[in-house]
Amino acid sequence: MATNLALDDKLITQAQKVGRHKTKKEAVTAALKDYIAHKKQMELVDLFGTIEFDTDYNYKKARKR
Repeated sequence: MATNLALDDKLITQAQKVGRHKTKKEAVTAALKDYIAHKKQMELVDLFGTIEFDTDYNYKKARKR
């Protein structure tokens, strides 16, 4: 799918150099993957402290079932 985007050429060039990407497409794809991974990690961080767990749970005992 062809897409035309108005991107800052200086940022793309910098991303290519820093990431050692051969093409602009590689640089943008890597940046998008990193962005998505970061957002998913932040969703998990938001869950910290909100999930209750059983302090008496014995995972070793559960393995023997």
